Amino acid sequence: MTWFSDEVPIILGSAHRHGVPDEDIRHSLDHHLDAFDVGEGMTMVIGPDRAATPIESGVVELYGGWCVVHAMRPARARFLRR
Repeated sequence: MTWFSDEVPIILGSAHRHGVPDEDIRHSLDHHLDAFDVGEGMTMVIGPDRAATPIESGVVELYGGWCVVHAMRPARARFLRR
């Protein structure tokens, strides 16, 4: 995914459904550990928040760039066991 090196993703309102703040989402993306194609154009990115709790962030390509549409803490076990 190219945005890891040269583009900051847009965090959409839907990413706040589970109460993860923007700062933790950005930290987890900047320090991601893994990423998985989960279908329908979404990549699930796994990385730690500022307190080192694993977050899952769903990222899609929209509006000519990358957008975070989902963020949840802690990341579900199915993404941590891969």
